[in-house]
Amino acid sequence: MAMDESKDEFLGQFGADYGYPDAPRGIDEMRASDFKRLEGTVYLDHAGATLYSEPQMVDVIKDLTSNVYGNPHSQSDSSMAASDLVTAARHEVLKYFNASPRDYKCIFTSGATAALKLVGECFPWSRESCYMYTMENHNSVLGIREYALSKGATVLAVDIDEDGDLESNHGSPSLFKISTHSNQRRGEDVLSHNCQNGSLSAISGNNWNLFAFPSECNFSGQKFNLNLVKLIKEGKVAGFPSQQQGQWMVLLDAAKGCATEPPNLDLYPADFVVCSFYKIFGYPTGLGALIVKNEAAGLLNKAYFSGGTVAVSIADIDFVKKRKSVEQVLEDGTISFLSIASLRHGFKIIGMLTTSAISRHTASLATYVRKKMLDMKHRNKKKVCIIYGHQASKVADLKMSPTITFNLKREDGTWFGYREVEKLASLSGFHLRTGCFCNPGACAKYLGLSHSDLVSNFEAGHVCWDDNDVIKGKPTGSVRISFGYMSTYEDAAGFLKFLQSSFVSKPITFSNGLDLVDNQSQQVVPDVRLKTITIYPVKSCQGFSAQIWPLAIGGLKYDREWLLQGSGGEILTQKKVPELGSIRTLINLELGKLFIESPKRKDKLEISLLENLTHLTAEVDVYGQRYEVESYDDNVNTWFSEAIGRHCTFMRCSSSKNRSCSRAVKNGRLCRDTRSKLSFVNEGQLLLIAEESVSDLNSRLSSSNNGNGKQRVIVDAMRFRPNIVISGSTPYNEDNWRRLHIGDAYFTSMGGCNRCQMINLQQNSGQVIKSKEPLATLASYRREKGKILFGVLLNYEDGLDGEGEIVAERWLQVGQEVHPSTTATPEKMLGDR
Repeated sequence: MAMDESKDEFLGQFGADYGYPDAPRGIDEMRASDFKRLEGTVYLDHAGATLYSEPQMVDVIKDLTSNVYGNPHSQSDSSMAASDLVTAARHEVLKYFNASPRDYKCIFTSGATAALKLVGECFPWSRESCYMYTMENHNSVLGIREYALSKGATVLAVDIDEDGDLESNHGSPSLFKISTHSNQRRGEDVLSHNCQNGSLSAISGNNWNLFAFPSECNFSGQKFNLNLVKLIKEGKVAGFPSQQQGQWMVLLDAAKGCATEPPNLDLYPADFVVCSFYKIFGYPTGLGALIVKNEAAGLLNKAYFSGGTVAVSIADIDFVKKRKSVEQVLEDGTISFLSIASLRHGFKIIGMLTTSAISRHTASLATYVRKKMLDMKHRNKKKVCIIYGHQASKVADLKMSPTITFNLKREDGTWFGYREVEKLASLSGFHLRTGCFCNPGACAKYLGLSHSDLVSNFEAGHVCWDDNDVIKGKPTGSVRISFGYMSTYEDAAGFLKFLQSSFVSKPITFSNGLDLVDNQSQQVVPDVRLKTITIYPVKSCQGFSAQIWPLAIGGLKYDREWLLQGSGGEILTQKKVPELGSIRTLINLELGKLFIESPKRKDKLEISLLENLTHLTAEVDVYGQRYEVESYDDNVNTWFSEAIGRHCTFMRCSSSKNRSCSRAVKNGRLCRDTRSKLSFVNEGQLLLIAEESVSDLNSRLSSSNNGNGKQRVIVDAMRFRPNIVISGSTPYNEDNWRRLHIGDAYFTSMGGCNRCQMINLQQNSGQVIKSKEPLATLASYRREKGKILFGVLLNYEDGLDGEGEIVAERWLQVGQEVHPSTTATPEKMLGDR
């Protein structure tokens, strides 16, 4: 269906809610004029942080450059101007939540997390208290339990079961039920007398307890019924104690929900509500608020005092009197008054559009996308998208969140890893979020992860933000997209097109470059020859070509034997430090020296290949592997630091330290676990690129650029940093090779090389140019199980004989014949000859 027809279909269903029909400007005009920086980009992480508009920032800059605002803890004119703005901002925040200044106070914090921490720190916990929270809560809400547990209180995580929906449920107690998980308690008594076997018994009337839940789950987008506020406080929910069993207060995490549907505190009088303003209108960051009911504020006991919180204090005796204003007592030091001054410019935009219109606009996009995703099927009719959330199937419900959280399945029922989705999305210009979004309870609940799953995943090395997206066949996280007030239909349609083209199976074709041949015969390949040899002495720096070069047990002699380590211990690569690509290297074997040049240094660095540096040995960790290294003196380190513009240390891999191969046995390709020295390479010892495969890639790049107005992208083999380039084969034939010999040297294929963003970096006249190619095109036809493959990794077989002794040095020479084979010969590969 053409874009115009699809949009007409969308507008026919959602035209009354999409695009702010009652606002001074429509969505298309607003997007084009106020968000020019989004041209060519689709931003779908508004749940993480929405975007500020360009006119908003113009107003902020004009305000700050036209007025003088001083520290509000004074009586000067500039201080009073700042104080007036802060007071006005407090009222603006309360108005946004429909909270009367007679009933509520606005406490500014550094964000929602700081506001939650403030509640946890100051709440009147006791051994009789209970902290209860829903499983679907952010880590910042869970973290409050540390304060509760440290005071001897009992902690309970619960599930809220609701019969009915948000539209029809008007707060009937019978429609809610609480299911408790195990009690958490520290101290000598495992269970308090007020919490026995998962149920709550009598609590003393003077006791204070806290119940926390989000207005909207930041994982699934599930909206919670805010009638819970009154019902919890009145103890009218099944499984919850009655009013006589103690005083319950309610904490509402509105950080996610307040951007499109701020809770109405006149209708739902929560005791504590937290928010962050960058979630609402993008700027400022580092500023949030605790909206606290007056009665609840009186219970908060803050031990620490600071500048601005006291009426008087005496330095050398225990005497201090705090201020009476709740805001002044709870806000430590000088508040971020310039950021607070900027709030009005954000609220101006929200007021012009209205929150109800923003809610309808974003919900229309999410509802449309959700339905289209659920309709996606592979060619075998299996579902592609698994969407999480209680209301995931209610695709016509405009009361739904603007958030869609999902995972994708392959045709065979296995999962696409969320990191694969994120990587491809980035290549295609889509900004989204992956992982568990700091919400472990919701993540485990929707993904079906048990406690033992979570523990075993951690023991297997999985932590937040890593690449372990599927473990033992189960996803460890998910993909989340979310719409904001400036999102458009074109954003939604573009994302659907991306899913369709990247993850939905298509009719079988035989030209995708990944149909591997598996036969057991010597492959007949006419006149394949070695065309170039390239050595990269320093990891991520430029290499040099040679007509003839010796082999060692680590592959090409001296290849990636040196690297640069940052001041924080991190390994520096072109992905982090593009300037490394401008450093040139050359080894002169006769002189026994490594020569290094940089456009930022007039002098050439000379490093002896034979110099003994054992008095400077150390151990470093490189991508999970331990290496013995030799470091250099300050003169060498200063040279490199000036060359790349940051402090670093130059190191050489010690010849006595071998690294084991990380590749497992697969398709007959064997890994020499204990003998293959890899120096500082990531996986295999050498990388082979075939000219014919590069030519095929260039033809695809040319086809994809035809007629779209983009500059044509042409790559050569050196873009991929190969050690050896061959010619005379056919495109991607190297995928099928299991071993090959060049001259009298034998090599084992370790499989395809997984490519990353580094191949999109190009050095041009000293400038680093970044683009989406060629990785985006490779992703369209060279993707297999989450990896984008191009080139083949090799390990050199003949560095050691069968007894582990070093054999005679062998050499590679340009022009030598290359003899590949699809047959694995274990005797040869293991070196037992």
